[in-house]
Amino acid sequence: MAERAEAPAAVRHAEEVMGTVFSFDVRGGEPGAVQAALEEAVAGLHRVDEVFSTYRDESQVSRLARGELSVEECDPEVAEVLRLGAEAERVSDGWFSIRYEGRLDPTGIVKGWAAERAARRLAATAGVTGVSMNGGGDVQLLGAPEPHRPWRVGVADPLRPGGLAAVVSAAGTDELAVATSGTAERGAHIVDPRTGRSAVTDLVAVTVVAPKLTWADCWATAAFAMGSRDGLRWLESLPGVEALLITAGDEVRCTGGLAARLG
Repeated sequence: MAERAEAPAAVRHAEEVMGTVFSFDVRGGEPGAVQAALEEAVAGLHRVDEVFSTYRDESQVSRLARGELSVEECDPEVAEVLRLGAEAERVSDGWFSIRYEGRLDPTGIVKGWAAERAARRLAATAGVTGVSMNGGGDVQLLGAPEPHRPWRVGVADPLRPGGLAAVVSAAGTDELAVATSGTAERGAHIVDPRTGRSAVTDLVAVTVVAPKLTWADCWATAAFAMGSRDGLRWLESLPGVEALLITAGDEVRCTGGLAARLG
């Protein structure tokens, strides 16, 4: 009988930053190199908070919004995030926006982008075979935790605290992200860009499954603002994207290919 492959060593860490908790689970690699990469990733998250926080008057984004800095005078990451935000706005036909009440506010894209970037930095470390990066409940998965065993992510049921609405599996892919937008954890915090007020829809949660967390996070936010009918139709049109939508009436709606990602 063939021997079972030895599970790679796991390095785990949780860091409070950007008003939430980022949890790392890194498999494989030389421990010293992984620890160094982890410290670099954590420092990167704190630097992102310093640059992009709208709560810090002296952050580059706050100064940019006040006209005290140009984009060219900011760190290169600012131009990158603004470019990604403009692309998200284009793809969503304006349902996702990096402006709030006419003021620059890239908050809706920064967390997912930062978590994905940190995960990819860790995955590039020599010998690392798997990374799970959870940024405040939104997850980027790369590689696998063990040979022949995929990463799996539980999706919280917004109407049944402590319960799961689904379990997403990364089987068959080297990169997968799971992001949820809704009212269960933070109340009515999602803004309808067309009115500038809280989005009023029939939804309580939208979970998007896609390769990259940057986009999964944006698409979940945009689809929530659209409502279940328009949101589901739009998500179905996006290549490589699957989704689970739950309404306030406890109706579950899914994209056609989601079933292949459950398990």
